[in-house]
Amino acid sequence: MAINELYKTILERKNHPAEGSYTASLFATGLPRMAQKVGEEGTEVVVAALSQDNARLIEEIADLTYHVLVLMAARGLAPEDVAKELEKRRK
Repeated sequence: MAINELYKTILERKNHPAEGSYTASLFATGLPRMAQKVGEEGTEVVVAALSQDNARLIEEIADLTYHVLVLMAARGLAPEDVAKELEKRRK
């Protein structure tokens, strides 16, 4: 699944919460919890990078990416906003 597709699914869960949806539950807990999850997942990426195999590292990066996208959606940001910033830095 591409990042833009995942982001659209996250927005769908934000705008139309489904019972039992982990994503919807994150939005219900609020911004502080979402930010905390990003921090936790970032730490797990560091641990995996230093002491685990590539398969585990990929899993942790996927978790971090997902939680960053949830945080972005909560703040009204989109992947395109980050892409624009990266493009700006490339020049």
